[in-house]
Parts: sequence; C-alpha cells; structure tokens
Amino acid sequence: MVSRARRNRRGSAAVSAEPRFLVIGRITKPHGVRGEVRVAVHTDVPERFTWLEQVYVSADEWDDAPQLHSVESVRSHGEVVLLKLVGCDDRESADALRGHWLQVPIDEAVPLNDGEVYLFQLLGLAVESESGEQLGTVTELIETGSNLVFVVTGPDSELLLPDIDQVILALDVAAKHMKVRLLPGLR
Repeated sequence: MVSRARRNRRGSAAVSAEPRFLVIGRITKPHGVRGEVRVAVHTDVPERFTWLEQVYVSADEWDDAPQLHSVESVRSHGEVVLLKLVGCDDRESADALRGHWLQVPIDEAVPLNDGEVYLFQLLGLAVESESGEQLGTVTELIETGSNLVFVVTGPDSELLLPDIDQVILALDVAAKHMKVRLLPGLR
C-alpha cells in the first residue's frame, strides 16, 4: 500500500526519468553570521545529516548537475538542521544559498524497507478504477499533514485521490499501475 511510502520530497523527480539525485533538504535562510544555514529536512531519516561529509547543492530541484560541497558541521536545532558548508563563512554567502536544495546521489540513498517506495516512483502510474475505467496517470503528489494525495490527470478531468486504504486498493510500481475505489465526492 502506498501509505508505507516515504512521506517526504526525498526522491522527487520529473515524471520522465529516474533521478540521479534525491532531495534530503532545502536551505531556508542563514543562521547567525558565520555561514551556517537553516535546513528544512526532506527525509524520513534526519540523522543522515550527522554522517553527511559531502552534499550536492542546487538552486533547481530538478538540476541534473548540482554542485558538490564539503560539510564542515551539522547540528540539530528543533525541527531544522543547522548546516555549515566549507567555504561558506559569512552571512552573505549563506544568504546566497537561500532556497537551494540539498541532494545526495541515488546510490547513497538510505535503503528502503520492504513495501516502501520513493515518491518519484509513483509519478506516471496508470490509474484504473475498480470497475476497470482508465482514469489517467499520477502527475503530481501533494504532501498534506495527514496523508499523501495523488493528482491524477485524465483526458477530461483531474482527480485528487487521498492515500488511504479505502481509496488505494492496489499498487504495482513495477507494472506502473494503481487500482482505486472512487468514494462519493472524489469525482
């Protein structure tokens, strides 16, 4: 079931191809005057930042050639991580990184448990109702506080399907197929 999918931006990607990099965080703003930045964590394994020696940084989430930076220090600060990159030594250079994405190569991703998938693997799934009607394909994922929502784009309409057991009946990532039950009000 999709409800076991990693609920973060980790693995987000363009629909057309598997990404080379996975997002683990986004720089929100500078912290202090010595080059530290605040990072909104986009991974289910935030402790990965504590063993991070290098990270790729990109202004564009879909950039296929982000810049490699060495990590000088990392520390937790409430719900965010404070990160110091080598060579980023003042507030101005930290501010220049505002909004940039932190990524790791896909081969350095934390291994998934059985039944878990990366979010990018859900994009492009063909969606079919339990009665066999072709509804469209998953074109976007919306992360809400309570559950994931699939945006399904069909020839005539767009559906928003919540990731709940009553709606998502079957999911086969390898076959790129999802079977759903359309509850009243979803159409």
